[in-house]
Amino acid sequence: MGVALSQFYECPFVEYDERILPPPDLLKGLRLEYLRRNFWLPLRREDGAIVVLIDNPQDLQRVDSVSQALKNRKVKWAVGLRKDILMFLNQAGGEGAGKDSIGTILGDLRAEDVADTLDVGAGELDENDSAVIRLANQIIVDAYKARASDIHIEPYGAQRDTVIRYRIDGGCAEYQKIPGAYRRAIVARIKIMAQLDIAERRKPQDGKFKFKLNDREIELRVATIPTANQNEDVVMRVLSSSELIPLDKVDMTPRNLREIKKIAEKPYGLILCVGPTGSGKTTTLHSLLGHINKPERKIWTAEDPVEITQYGLRQVQVMPKIGFDFAAAMRAFLRADPDVIMVGEMRDEETASTGIEASLTGHLVFSTLHTNSAVETVVRLLDMGCDSFNFADALLGIMGQRLVKRICPDCKSEYHPERAEYDELVEAFGEQAFAQLNLKYDESFVLHRGKGCASCAKTGYRGRVGIHELLIATDEIKRLIQTKARVAEMLEQAKAEGMTTLVQDGVLK
Repeated sequence: MGVALSQFYECPFVEYDERILPPPDLLKGLRLEYLRRNFWLPLRREDGAIVVLIDNPQDLQRVDSVSQALKNRKVKWAVGLRKDILMFLNQAGGEGAGKDSIGTILGDLRAEDVADTLDVGAGELDENDSAVIRLANQIIVDAYKARASDIHIEPYGAQRDTVIRYRIDGGCAEYQKIPGAYRRAIVARIKIMAQLDIAERRKPQDGKFKFKLNDREIELRVATIPTANQNEDVVMRVLSSSELIPLDKVDMTPRNLREIKKIAEKPYGLILCVGPTGSGKTTTLHSLLGHINKPERKIWTAEDPVEITQYGLRQVQVMPKIGFDFAAAMRAFLRADPDVIMVGEMRDEETASTGIEASLTGHLVFSTLHTNSAVETVVRLLDMGCDSFNFADALLGIMGQRLVKRICPDCKSEYHPERAEYDELVEAFGEQAFAQLNLKYDESFVLHRGKGCASCAKTGYRGRVGIHELLIATDEIKRLIQTKARVAEMLEQAKAEGMTTLVQDGVLK
């Protein structure tokens, strides 16, 4: 229906979306009752014009009255259903929404009225204003409900809307635009929550705070960064104390699961989990620790920050500011009768060397590193200055991983791919390896994709799944490490021993 209206009136069709808020300064001077009677409203600014939503853009009488009401400013038309227009107007008036929906809160902000002047002082809201406090809280609550990992608040000055974006399943999506006049107040409110200096707008600041929801407490890490034109951006990382995922539920292939369990049950050695930031390394390590967390084992962990808590683990938060870093924590652990040590990250040569020594003196050591693949990790550690013989002796295995988007289960559908798409898969997987899977290109060959539905916000994807590559330190691999062999040689040997690369694991899944 929307497509038909859009084609008939030759302008875009807009349906009701609670995240779209009509700008308050455009609604000033327009009576909501008059707009409801005539079924139109100014929806947003776009390319120097005002987008007006109306139920019939060809009604000349109303088109004239719109031009008069908007003082002959440039207008772009959009068509919408009458019920949608009324819902937008109800939201603008702060009706029809729940007590704490963003629309209601912003309606309250407007009711408390921003003065016409756009000076830094006079026309802006105060961070202690009740509606600003509710707005900051609601942004965090909605982010948690949307499964967001990060919240970005991006001001563009007083004249333009401040954009709030959430990072969900690895991609950023716009959540809300709030009028520019509230930008200072919302940033100041978050700085107060994180106990930062609200007067300092010229330097980046870091902090964190705990936020109580109905049934749980989440922690947010806050970073403020001064941006051009005297603005200040805020990025919040949502550290929801995530639940421990049992090792069997981590979606590994049977070979990877079997091998990782085998090396995790060894009494000593070094196990590394590698990948970029936010690829689920800590979650995988905690699943491994959960698998071996028995009363007869003493497990020490040093983390920054402690995100997942487990009963039976002695977990330590490192504080580099006071000189208590990962290397210092490891040295302390070695005096504390450990069986298993987990270090959040091997950032430097000292931590790496201490970890390797600990694993050679009869302890099982787990750690993470920021490298792109399992094989590259070996080269990185040797470049750091680690001894190749000690490292080869200590190493049990390296798990490389990524998180990729999972097709939405509610709208998942089969389709028959083009030949080119099949060839691309074969090329990525490796022709010889793919031939062993016995998947021929014929009529019965199907792949899956998401159509897009309400539960995945029309994206076709919901949630993420891990893809893994597990390099096991066999005698042959250890020999290659000792001779400081090239990455390509190690990769060939690992594949020959049954390792699937990240791409192959992704294709299989």
